[in-house]
Amino acid sequence: MLIFDFHEIGNKLFTIRKKAGMTQAEVAEAAGLSDRTYADIERGAVNMRIETVLRICNVLHITPDEVLTKDSSSISAKQEELWQRLSACSPKDKETALQLLSVYLQSLN
Repeated sequence: MLIFDFHEIGNKLFTIRKKAGMTQAEVAEAAGLSDRTYADIERGAVNMRIETVLRICNVLHITPDEVLTKDSSSISAKQEELWQRLSACSPKDKETALQLLSVYLQSLN
């Protein structure tokens, strides 16, 4: 699932950079960015061009997927948790929950 929240992307970049043992200045220099621009990217305060994403990923030795997508296993875990919670509900509450979900899904179309 793609991430469109620049704060979330910035947080992922921060975590990856720290694991790589690099400073913001090192990543910025290697990616051809100013220190300020890279700091703004990690704070989620700037909209990056795809070229910038690719340069940063190259410096951090990661793929764009690692920064721009959510782990689908976390979605599966959330689905399983919701299913377990629904299973523990009374029949009436299950029916209500399923009707609410149905209405919500129909509103997406």
